[in-house]
Amino acid sequence: MNTKYIFVTGGVLSSLGKGISSSSIGTLLKHSGFSVSILKIDPYINVDPGTMSPLEHGEVFVTTDGAETDLDIGHYERFLNTSFSRDNNFTTGQIYLSVIEKERKGEYLGKTIQIVPHITDEIKMRIKKAGKGFDFLIVELGGTVGDIEGMPYLEAMRQLKHEKGVNNVLSIHVTLVPYVKAADELKTKPTQHSVQELRRIGISPQIIIARSEVPLSKETKNKIALACDVDYDSVISAEDAQTIYKCPINFMREGILAPISRILSLEINPNLNEWDLLVKKILSPTKYIKIGFVGKYLSLKESYKSLLEALTHAGANLDTKIDIDFIDSERIDVDSLKNLDGILVPGGFGERGIDGKIFAIKYARENQIPFLGICLGMQLALIEFARNVLKIQDANSSEFDKKCKNPIIYMIEDFIDTQGNKQIRTHNSPLGGTMRLGEYECYLKENTKISKIYNDEKVIRERHRHRYEANPKYRDSFEKHGLIISGECNGLIEIIEIKDHPFFIGVQFHPEFTSRLQNPNAIIFDFVKQAQAFKQ
Repeated sequence: MNTKYIFVTGGVLSSLGKGISSSSIGTLLKHSGFSVSILKIDPYINVDPGTMSPLEHGEVFVTTDGAETDLDIGHYERFLNTSFSRDNNFTTGQIYLSVIEKERKGEYLGKTIQIVPHITDEIKMRIKKAGKGFDFLIVELGGTVGDIEGMPYLEAMRQLKHEKGVNNVLSIHVTLVPYVKAADELKTKPTQHSVQELRRIGISPQIIIARSEVPLSKETKNKIALACDVDYDSVISAEDAQTIYKCPINFMREGILAPISRILSLEINPNLNEWDLLVKKILSPTKYIKIGFVGKYLSLKESYKSLLEALTHAGANLDTKIDIDFIDSERIDVDSLKNLDGILVPGGFGERGIDGKIFAIKYARENQIPFLGICLGMQLALIEFARNVLKIQDANSSEFDKKCKNPIIYMIEDFIDTQGNKQIRTHNSPLGGTMRLGEYECYLKENTKISKIYNDEKVIRERHRHRYEANPKYRDSFEKHGLIISGECNGLIEIIEIKDHPFFIGVQFHPEFTSRLQNPNAIIFDFVKQAQAFKQ
């Protein structure tokens, strides 16, 4: 079977749910037995989102091979229960950088470099590469139709339809149908204008996914179908869902598979029994726990998207509702930590809010409350233990104090990356170039809590995104006082746990990046399970 391409564009405004729509369609295809890959195109000129503020762009998602990508790649992995790579996300910055480098090497034989054909050819080459070997490639174009940044991509999509044939390329447009309360009416005009914008450049969408607060009536669907020149069954109502994981089920009930099957000339029959059962447990769980989430980017929950989704996955598989109490680490006190069944300190960068996080860690340690520290959370757990148990009052991280005399956390000058290459880094290195990124092996110590969590496996693989490491100089002192180093990677401290505590674990990596609805991450799953036991 030749690769079939499904292009997903968005109109009217951003954040309509193109990523969830793409993931949902991919889920339906995968549960029908097809091999599916997804590609996210970001029209911004940054080479990647690695150095962009979480407040600017939301979470940076890290792939197995160490690429810093858009958070939609996380949605794709969580829905399709698979791992993607740097080939599944590219930006305008990468496209132009590649074309300019080729021009400098003389690969264009002295020709004048233009948007068409050179930029569009580079785009098409990357799209074909991402789809190679798969039955389906779903391509999501970021931004909104009409944005000047997106024009070369739409032209590349138009050309691909001619090259691959009408039975191998499908165009889906996600658009807004706003509800005007004063008129008590859904308005289709924004959708009509958005589709007109697409048609003006030669793309006629075959399926319209209409995002709205309420279901579309037959009359509204007919109006959109007639105005946008699509079949009636190709107008899919996508009202707000109680959970994003219900979207594949909603799409199937709306009948989206009929036009996809017709246009691409194939049969699609998904089996969503297991998926449906998990969704029901998300919506109607029989148990309940409360987790304190101690962070500093709390004004934008997207900053912690993968971690929040990982907690949802664990809750669904344990039939448990997780009530997350977001606690600002700059405004923390004892009252805010009472009545919690677990405390979680996530990753992050910078000195702001550190004292509040250390306060929460100390409270969890002394009161035997299940605790999970991720990345910076693990580093702060070591600092807290050093200050309050080892009595090293000036224990700190060189990230916060470059001249500290007892750097529990410090920057090593070299490390081996995921490709096996030696990397050099200093305090003055560019931020984007000094991260330990991607999947690394971690060797587990026998007869530890973490070993049991991973079913006595000796080696696990998890993804990293950090600059600073735990200082092995203090290892013996930690272990003499009951803090166990239970996981290591190339001599680097990866996992810590406290011996006489029901669940006190810190990990240097980001377990949330490998969590899926149908396959929750083992550490986060066990953290929720222990919080259940603590509540009882």
